[in-house]
Amino acid sequence: MTHAHPLTDLQREGTLVQSVVRTVRQVGEFIRREHRAFSRDQAELKSANDLVSYVDRGAEDQLSEALGRLIPGSGFIMEETGYHHADADAVWVIDPLDGTTNFVFGIPVFSISVALRLNGQTVIGVVYEVNRDEMFLATRGGGATLNDARIRTGTADRLQDCLVATGFPFRRFGRVDEYMLMLRDFMLNTRGVRRLGSAAIDLAYTAMGRFDGFFETNLYPWDVAAGALLVEEAGGTVTDFFGGQDHVFGRTIVAAGTGIHPIMRELISRYARPEDDWSDAHRPIDS
Repeated sequence: MTHAHPLTDLQREGTLVQSVVRTVRQVGEFIRREHRAFSRDQAELKSANDLVSYVDRGAEDQLSEALGRLIPGSGFIMEETGYHHADADAVWVIDPLDGTTNFVFGIPVFSISVALRLNGQTVIGVVYEVNRDEMFLATRGGGATLNDARIRTGTADRLQDCLVATGFPFRRFGRVDEYMLMLRDFMLNTRGVRRLGSAAIDLAYTAMGRFDGFFETNLYPWDVAAGALLVEEAGGTVTDFFGGQDHVFGRTIVAAGTGIHPIMRELISRYARPEDDWSDAHRPIDS
């Protein structure tokens, strides 16, 4: 059973939002500073093709400590250390460095993603693209901004006019054949498909219309919670592959402007059906 949390006043006054943005920006400076001298041999392997570094862990520690002070007793869902009191009324969902492989290989496309969920609903979403100093912010019912300027999703309503983003399977391949068929159809029917290596940035770019849409599977709450709110508050539509609202925890997501989202969903539905077990998408190919 959940109870009201004393957050509304803080949101209205902007105090909490400003503190979150300030914290994320400070941790972004830590990541930027460490990246200048980082070398590949400092990375570790969490699992097949899944890298981590002391920078991920250090950033997560800084974020969780600072955000925990903002709302005492809050829970956490975090990429590096998992779930902590995740049944609390207020839960922070944190990816301290989304795009770790890019970071390790010196590709300057990575971000911090922070969301606050209150009683099961995301109410604040922040995605900070570290190298471009782009701070994307959304609050539930308050719209979405990039560096304080309002943003909106794209207005395209024909797939052939669209640039879309996705991610490629890189460690789990149980549904790789279906996924490649989806990718083929998007390649044949759009202006192009991009794969940046950070789902949080993909969603932020969709929110501001740089991308017309984004789809991916095998994602986690820390990858999408903040970015999904950005797209919604920028006027777009976000669902899972099957049109439902389980995109934060359900491991599939389609996000786009309202004109193109149903067209993307129709294409995806040719290869992903509700009766299929897409948890199989997370199975190693040799298991």
